[in-house]
Amino acid sequence: MNSDSDLQIAGDILEVPHLLQAPREHPATVAEFVGLARSVAADRAGWEPLVRYDAASRWYHLLRSGPGYEVWLLSWVPGQGSGPHDHGDSSGVFTVLEGRLTERTAGGERVLGPGTSGASPLDRGRESERVFAPGYVHEVVNDTLEPAVSLHVYFPGLTRMPMHPRSQVHAAGAASMACAAPGTHGAAEAVGA
Repeated sequence: MNSDSDLQIAGDILEVPHLLQAPREHPATVAEFVGLARSVAADRAGWEPLVRYDAASRWYHLLRSGPGYEVWLLSWVPGQGSGPHDHGDSSGVFTVLEGRLTERTAGGERVLGPGTSGASPLDRGRESERVFAPGYVHEVVNDTLEPAVSLHVYFPGLTRMPMHPRSQVHAAGAASMACAAPGTHGAAEAVGA
C-alpha cells in the first residue's frame, strides 16, 4: 500500500502558477454573460439612479462595455414595446429588474418579471431572464399599467436590430400588441430587447 497522497505525487497545482488559467477580465461564455447580467442586476445602487422614463420612446442607457459585449439599461412605460425583431449577429441575455414585460415569439408568449426572492405568491415562478442566440425573433412589450426596467447584455455588441413582420410572433395577445405603438421608438430602435 502506498502512503503517498495524490498531492505528494502530483504536487499542489496551486503552487505551479504556469498551470493555472489567468482569471478572465471579461466574460467569454454564455454562462459568464448570464453571471455578468445577474451581478449588474444585483447592484441596484449602480443602475437605479440612472433610470429615466420617456413617454415618447423607450429610454436606454449604455451601462458598460468591454471587449465584445455591451450592457444596456432600458425603461418601458405602459404600452411601449420593441416590435418584432432579432439582434443581428449578437447573442444576448435580458433580465427584468422592475415591473413585468411580456415576450412574444412564434412559440407563444411569457411574462417576465424580477426574480422570485420576496415575490408575492402570484409572482413566484415567473421567469426573470432570457438567453438568446443570433436570429432569435421576439417582441417585448410592457402591457401592464406600471413602468418596467430591464437589463440587456449583447455579445458581440449590438450593431443592428432587423425588424420583422408581426406574423413572426405569436398571434395570441394581438389586441394588446396594438398598444405597443410600433414605429414610435425613434433612436431606441438601435437597442432592442
